[in-house]
Amino acid sequence: MTASLQVGSQKRLMVFSGRSNQPLAAAIANLLDIELGKVTLKTFSSGEVYGRFDESIRGADVFIIQPMCANPTTGINTNDALLELMVMVDAAVGASAHRVIAVTPWYGYSRQDKKSAPREPISARMVAHALEVTGVDRVLTMDLHAGQLQGFFSIPVDHMTALGILGDYFAGLDDDLVIVAPDAGRVKLNKQFANQIGAGLAILDKERPQQQVAEINTVIGDVRGKTAIVIDDIIDTAGTLCAAGEALSRAGAQRVFAAATHGVFSGGAFENLASSPFERVVVTDTIPLRAGAPSNIDVLSCAPLLADSIRRIFTNDSVSAVFGGKNHTF
Repeated sequence: MTASLQVGSQKRLMVFSGRSNQPLAAAIANLLDIELGKVTLKTFSSGEVYGRFDESIRGADVFIIQPMCANPTTGINTNDALLELMVMVDAAVGASAHRVIAVTPWYGYSRQDKKSAPREPISARMVAHALEVTGVDRVLTMDLHAGQLQGFFSIPVDHMTALGILGDYFAGLDDDLVIVAPDAGRVKLNKQFANQIGAGLAILDKERPQQQVAEINTVIGDVRGKTAIVIDDIIDTAGTLCAAGEALSRAGAQRVFAAATHGVFSGGAFENLASSPFERVVVTDTIPLRAGAPSNIDVLSCAPLLADSIRRIFTNDSVSAVFGGKNHTF
């Protein structure tokens, strides 16, 4: 007699995609050598989202790939993406999935991670609580805006970074390189990147008089005659980034590049970048690039990194080993 009953030894990995970034999900599934699971997703005329798994997921490890971003191609906005993720998670829990893992490389509301004024919400914490209550067992994400976001969860959070992907892009530059932190809060990330590619480090003195408005007053460090690369986690309207590029040009930088993990590119971002001093602006595909992008934007794929992480989660291997334990960029 034994104290347990074992029925087979096979686990099942299944990957499903929401509507926010289906090309990324397809690339991940292809690298895992599986097909994306079949799911019905739609928005009713009332604006409510609906989701249903079209095949059995009972007992499977279900990975739902859904960055919390808008996608004009599929007609969903940021809030739709978040709610659609929660709907899919609830459906997976109700269909007796063994584990439900939210793969959300772009974590929406991540910049609302603290109170900057009285009576403001901490929306990033609210999103974390909502996902947990809905039934998520684990979260896989990339380059969170701030380290404390991991503390908003009481479930495991696997935090990936695109520093290696971006570093490989710039490794071929033969110039005298200097990595530029856009503000004091990004110094640790930029120092890691500078050490990775053997470059110097400079810092921008930035002030933010109001939300989505920034002023660059001083460049701290020597950039004259060098190739300056501004590294950040997010490019949104690109107003701050363009101000940084102009400040570096005035300080004597010979060439100016920019790189970030998440290309949100909202508002007049494309117009700003098209007229900016940046030779190239490099982002990853955590967020799909909408139509009308200027020719100086390059998109690198994070699918291999996410596919490797998903495989390791499924097989209970170390995820941090992908980066040698150095994926904490805060």
